[in-house]
Amino acid sequence: MCRSIKTLRPPAIPEEATEEEIRAAALQFVRKVSGFRAPAAHNQEVFDRAVEEITEATVGLLEGLEVRGAVRTP
Repeated sequence: MCRSIKTLRPPAIPEEATEEEIRAAALQFVRKVSGFRAPAAHNQEVFDRAVEEITEATVGLLEGLEVRGAVRTP
């Protein structure tokens, strides 16, 4: 679906994803799902809220994943 969104967990990337990388992936997802690269002013609030919610969900996902066979740094 969103080929420009990269995998954000080790070993795909050598260290933990940055907040900027996670937010960029969330933004790409919202753009793809909504069909808008930049929303109209009357949709900006809901668009931004979706990006924030997906960012938070992604952080929770990455923190909760257990990647077997990979070395996890504290």
